[in-house]
Amino acid sequence: MTLAEKILAAHSGKGKVSPGEFINVRVDLVLANDITAPLAIKEFQRLGVNRVYDPKKIVMVPDHFCPNKDILSAEQAKTIREFAHQYDLVYFEVGRMGIEHVLLPEQGLVLSGEVVVGADSHTCTYGALGAFATGMGSTDIAVAMATGEIWMKVPPTIKFVYRGKLGKWVGGKDLILYTIGDIGVDGALYSVMEFTGEAIDALHMDGRFTMANMAIEAGAKAGIFRVDGETKKYVKARAKRSYQVYQPDEDAEYTRTIEYDVSKIEPQVAMPHLPSNVKPISQVGNIKIDQVVIGSCTNGRLDDLRLAARILRGRQVSPEVRCIIIPGTQQIYLDALREGLIETFIKAGGVVSTPTCGPCLGGYMGVLAAGERCVSTTNRNFVGRMGSPQSEVYLVNPTIAAASAVLGRITSPEEVRD
Repeated sequence: MTLAEKILAAHSGKGKVSPGEFINVRVDLVLANDITAPLAIKEFQRLGVNRVYDPKKIVMVPDHFCPNKDILSAEQAKTIREFAHQYDLVYFEVGRMGIEHVLLPEQGLVLSGEVVVGADSHTCTYGALGAFATGMGSTDIAVAMATGEIWMKVPPTIKFVYRGKLGKWVGGKDLILYTIGDIGVDGALYSVMEFTGEAIDALHMDGRFTMANMAIEAGAKAGIFRVDGETKKYVKARAKRSYQVYQPDEDAEYTRTIEYDVSKIEPQVAMPHLPSNVKPISQVGNIKIDQVVIGSCTNGRLDDLRLAARILRGRQVSPEVRCIIIPGTQQIYLDALREGLIETFIKAGGVVSTPTCGPCLGGYMGVLAAGERCVSTTNRNFVGRMGSPQSEVYLVNPTIAAASAVLGRITSPEEVRD
């Protein structure tokens, strides 16, 4: 069996599972946020049950429109806050919370070998830890909160092998953008993307989270990494309960194997209006921009902020650009503060926000007007994703974002580094 099949078999009480098979799966963690949880709560109440299956395995995170941007968002946050307190769920209030997919691994709430479901498509982020993690609809989440189980079809697995050594300024964001550009936004439809190869082995955890996060942008059910020394080090430092590590069998069957030589990959840019509309930075041309966003569940981790600060240190954001930096969690914010990164951003002319998903979905803290262009480290650039349908979003890694903020146009970090 593949890694995903191993995990699903163990969580369905079966010795073996195969792609296409329908199974009931025991879940280790259920997640919802301030947008999706109110819908799940409504459906949960319709079930007529008076308790959740395990309050310590259900997590509520108000991260999309919080701190509340308006009355409606305040009501949404109130709904999940009251539900969480009523059933004694794991809940992270403003001031202690973070962007959910950055926060949960950081807090040791997701561990290797587990099955995690969330009412958010980017729940697949946790595959970086060797977990099977996937986004589901709010009705499925309601049932999972009540029963601790989900019903699903076992997905096939596509193996992606990344060979060679990464070039300068190339990281996990570039690998996944290049991959999506190659296979398309439906290239892994309802499949598991299993990432492997020596380039992956050399990638730090933050880069792996970035890649797993964007598996959904290729249509995948999940993205997953094998557990190695890097993973074990990360998980062991945070785990507060026991967990099981699984590895794929040597003779596992994959529907397809795709190999890349990463030494030929340069920093990538996803042009409007699809994550698959990818070009290498050298082919982008002279595109003037109005805004830069560095953060999100894709690239709001400490390594991402360090890369951005490396570019911005001693430089100034273009007076024609708004540069918004959003640490993924309060802990990352604090670590960045201690390292002097926040001072670097502010001295450069950037604005630093408390953790929020805000601008990624056109919610707040960076909504675009008609005709504006934004360079962003987020994960989607669909029409109207960040505001006006007449705006444009370009997806990049943190170094391109920071360099573009300085020059006021999309550019390689090579142009601003001494």
